[in-house]
Amino acid sequence: MGRNAKSLDPALVLRVDGAATLRPLCAADANALFALTDANRSHLREWLPWLDAVTSVGDTREFIRACGERARRSGAFTALIETGGEPCGVIGYNWIDPANRACEIGYWLAESHVGRGLMKRACAALIAYAFETLLLNRVNIPVAVGNARSRAIPEGLGFDHEGVRREAEWLYDHYVDHALYALLRRDWRAG
Repeated sequence: MGRNAKSLDPALVLRVDGAATLRPLCAADANALFALTDANRSHLREWLPWLDAVTSVGDTREFIRACGERARRSGAFTALIETGGEPCGVIGYNWIDPANRACEIGYWLAESHVGRGLMKRACAALIAYAFETLLLNRVNIPVAVGNARSRAIPEGLGFDHEGVRREAEWLYDHYVDHALYALLRRDWRAG
């Protein structure tokens, strides 16, 4: 990565709180991650467009392989969220732009863990890593306009709402607009 940004440590484990951690996805996670996805299919399908393409452990294994390749190429980190040693979601940098020292965060959480502040804390850990370790300047989070729970995360973390990207994503049978949120390193430090 350029401009003094550091690359990702592949053995990274970030502590979110006393029970939760983030760690890079690995091939051994395929069965558990597919089971978590499958058990939360109806919950996740409301806002995530990729559920119909994940029908087997092999599909999850391919996702993990692609995440590993993206990490090697660009440092884009995709992590398993674990609490009490059990997987409960995924969070990561969808992309990292080293030339502009920016990244985008995406995430999802099992329905049984929603509403406890876990995703907000997981995002805070990933944001701190982006600014302190990767030396990035900007973190972006795009969220479907109608997804109030997901929008509350960047809003609660001090992100600025910069606008709306109209019809940004095809969600099974219709387009959804994305609210665009961003946090700059200087604002994060001040906060």
